[in-house]
Amino acid sequence: MKSTHDHIDFKKFLPHRDPMLMVSRLLYIDETTAHSEFIISKDCVFVKNNVLSETGLIENAAQACSAIVGQSYFETDDLEGERNKVVGYISAIKKVEIYNLPKVGDVVTTKAKLISRFDTGSVTMCSIECDTFNSDELIVACTLNFLIHEVQ
Repeated sequence: MKSTHDHIDFKKFLPHRDPMLMVSRLLYIDETTAHSEFIISKDCVFVKNNVLSETGLIENAAQACSAIVGQSYFETDDLEGERNKVVGYISAIKKVEIYNLPKVGDVVTTKAKLISRFDTGSVTMCSIECDTFNSDELIVACTLNFLIHEVQ
């Protein structure tokens, strides 16, 4: 297992920006797996009554998942994410089970695993399983389909 390098700013590799950025740190990534961390703050757009909503949990999962396929659109030496612009869409939520909602101040860890991938040349279609944990407690289990492509 290889871990990410501390000098890579994960935010530069997602099209999301505050207040929609739902990943604080990329913990691990390889060709089929990504692990991320998200620190839930009171100013998060998906927090209501000091609890992260179901929508926020799904968006967190989607952003962690998109890193797996999205990384293939970037050159190895492009540590700033400047040469490519990637856009991703959730094309289907195949399954989502939410067991518990985390609170402000909690740090959730999301682990995504690629199930299938089909590249057409300009678009990648993929299916990814994802589990989110608050400490060691499983709080979300989902399977999402994505369309990911590079924009010029």
